[in-house]
Amino acid sequence: MTINENGWSQIRYISKYALLMTLLIFTLKWLEWKFLIMDHALEIYIGLIALFFTFLGIWIATKIVKPRVQKIIVEKKIYLDPDDSSFIDENELEKMNLSPREYEVLQHLVRGHSNAQIANELCLSLSTIKTHVSNLFQKLDVKSRTQAIEKAQRLRIVPRTTHA
Repeated sequence: MTINENGWSQIRYISKYALLMTLLIFTLKWLEWKFLIMDHALEIYIGLIALFFTFLGIWIATKIVKPRVQKIIVEKKIYLDPDDSSFIDENELEKMNLSPREYEVLQHLVRGHSNAQIANELCLSLSTIKTHVSNLFQKLDVKSRTQAIEKAQRLRIVPRTTHA
């Protein structure tokens, strides 16, 4: 099927008409947007300014405010020797220069007893037990019961406890 000269002229005419209609539609849409913007110019400008300051505030906040979360890494040596948990190093015990009563109090601390329970079992006053615990902390160079127990077990002056 071939298109004759008359057919080509019709196609050119339709194409020109379609192009003209397309340009007219784009012009009308552009004018519509222009009048829409002109009618609501104040609202659009206020919205753009608000959007700008919102993003500016977010950017400044991320630069100024530091995160409150800190990552703390605790490194701790763990000594494991399950075969020899009841072995007590007598040489280390002598170096620590613990009195027999302080050593008894330390053993009770390892068992998890409170000062009152230790005082009850050893038939001593509560203040005496507190003095022994304080002396233990000084001799072991620690600040808490947990540290005292860990250090005593690490030095092998008390048997290791295994809590299930």
